[in-house]
Amino acid sequence: MAEKNKVGIQPLGDRVLVQHIEEANQTKGGIIIPDAAKEKPTEAKVIALGTGRKDEDGKAIPFNVKVGDIVLTSKYGGTEVNVNDHKYLLIREDDILGILTK
Repeated sequence: MAEKNKVGIQPLGDRVLVQHIEEANQTKGGIIIPDAAKEKPTEAKVIALGTGRKDEDGKAIPFNVKVGDIVLTSKYGGTEVNVNDHKYLLIREDDILGILTK
């Protein structure tokens, strides 16, 4: 079920609110990467879950992710939203490619 979050956006349905994790500006070898050369980040932290999908019988289908998970997202999926000068992305759970494990 959806939880209250501090961002002020409650995703609906099977949507998930994530915040991208910024890449480092410098490589391990000390090379500084300009902003124009960076790829769009695909690692993100799950901030909030939607209300969930239902199957044909009306039973709730549980999410495969939970708040706080670090996930890999598809590069061009979702809708970017700005709240209080922070960028978030609303994506469908299907656009999440995997959960990063430690």
